[in-house]
Amino acid sequence: MVEIMTMEHKTEMDTKLVKGLVMDHGARHPDMPKKVSDAFILTCNISLEYEKSEVNSGFFYKSADEREKLVKAERAFCDDKIQQIIDLKRAVVGNTDKGFVIVNQKGVDPNSLDALAREGIVALRRAKRRNMERIVLACGGTAVNNLDDVKPEDLGHAGLFYEHVLGDDKYSFIEECDNPQSVTILIKGPNKHTITQIKDAVRDGLRAVKNAIEDGMVVPGAGAFEIAVYQALQEYKNEVKGKQRLGVQAFADAMLIIPKCLAQNAGHDAQDCLVKMLQEHKGLDRCVGLDLGTGEAMYPAEAGIWDNYCVKKQLLNSCTVISSNLLIVDEVMRAGMSSSKDNSLRDQHPQPHQ
Repeated sequence: MVEIMTMEHKTEMDTKLVKGLVMDHGARHPDMPKKVSDAFILTCNISLEYEKSEVNSGFFYKSADEREKLVKAERAFCDDKIQQIIDLKRAVVGNTDKGFVIVNQKGVDPNSLDALAREGIVALRRAKRRNMERIVLACGGTAVNNLDDVKPEDLGHAGLFYEHVLGDDKYSFIEECDNPQSVTILIKGPNKHTITQIKDAVRDGLRAVKNAIEDGMVVPGAGAFEIAVYQALQEYKNEVKGKQRLGVQAFADAMLIIPKCLAQNAGHDAQDCLVKMLQEHKGLDRCVGLDLGTGEAMYPAEAGIWDNYCVKKQLLNSCTVISSNLLIVDEVMRAGMSSSKDNSLRDQHPQPHQ
């Protein structure tokens, strides 16, 4: 799983791959550590704050002592859970310098944060659900919903956890994971426009990789596929008779649009580049593409330039369907115009009645 996180900071050259997790929030207590190493990660979805009942309720007391007992009983609901976490931390960490981090999807009240901060535990509250799923993939362990059955085996592990403050925003980094199945691409840039451009490019690249994995195959790029199709259609045209030859030729010419655009965008003469590629491809069993740097023909397979198979397949299918639909529309419009002319002539020269 790959997550894309943006940060309006430094330049686009500082964009990097984080083999772990980056979250857009941090700890909510000033005394909690800002950086811990060799940390255990507890991923949980447990309420660590006092919650009001869903129905209207109240309690009655006769004296101040009874009121204090009721307040302590309410507070004990959260304190027991916090004590379970502290006991777990002491059991797995002991007297070592290892850290302990809690990532909770629900809330943590101030009193609980104070107790955790005194034990040197970093607590992140109200984490997003997608981050909860990714933490387990990145750090290992198991997301727990009940502290009664939690075991040391349910904890994940990360080599480094630290918090980065940028203005009013806080970012939490979980890095140096043992075998991360979820990573984060951290995109940085000086402004939103640059970040958007990089983000779109990264998404396109990720989709291309995904398509290649699902297809299990690729086709040569740099316009080589279109040149090969053009040559194949030229050979097939000799087997076709009648006006269908014109349709085959039109289809073949349309395939050369992509190589022409590549040459024009690179600042080369389109016709000159096409002639070079067609001459190089003729009589060869290898696909020939365009070198955008020199404008000469090249072998994209050797240069590692590939296109997605599913994209080319969809291209051939879509262009054929769209062209057929346009021709059908032209025929319908032509039929409508001819029928309207016939009606107007009939109105101008009515037939005499018998």
